[in-house]
Amino acid sequence: MYIPIILAFILSLWAQFRVKGTFNKWSKTPTYSGLTGYDAARRMLDANGLHDVPIEPVPGALTDHYDPIKRVVRLSEPVYYERSISAVSVACHEVGHAIQHQQSYPMLVLRHKMFPVVNFASGIAPFLLLAGFIFGALNLIGLGIIFFSAAVAFQLVTLPVEFNASSRARELMVSEGFITNDEERGVAKVLNAAALTYVAAALLSLLELIRYILIFTNNRD
Repeated sequence: MYIPIILAFILSLWAQFRVKGTFNKWSKTPTYSGLTGYDAARRMLDANGLHDVPIEPVPGALTDHYDPIKRVVRLSEPVYYERSISAVSVACHEVGHAIQHQQSYPMLVLRHKMFPVVNFASGIAPFLLLAGFIFGALNLIGLGIIFFSAAVAFQLVTLPVEFNASSRARELMVSEGFITNDEERGVAKVLNAAALTYVAAALLSLLELIRYILIFTNNRD
């Protein structure tokens, strides 16, 4: 069981390396439209009636996200200011989440409802599992597995949310003229690389959960 987990961990590291490399590569390729990440995000929000959703620059690299509580799109400074395929792709992806929020996309709604529980569960699960293994307490291990399962479920629910946001972004980027058909290849590579990080993380957590369950069942028998 350790070999699949090690392979998933390697995949996770490779995915993180790939997303950074892909972003850096396409950040050197300007868009024909000349739009910055901010320009594309603003136009995409306005085209979907989200005139009241602000866009804020934040420090760091690949720190881009949509805040559903404050209803604000936050773009890392390179994405906010640069006129590149990477910048426009990432910016529009985050706007995709804002559109999901506006339209009450079911998986996003589910993800939001799960978050408070998962936030608590993911924090306490490692301590329960550690204590269970140290003291040989199967009840603590079992409880830890339940809490850890909630965190894994949250990661699995995140996958369709991310893929859907990317799909919305690609479709609207073309229809609104942010990119040309020739630039779609670069956009796809940037968004696919980013999606791979979520897939790798979910796979790693799922395999880890299976390992805990096997340990629990073997010790119980």
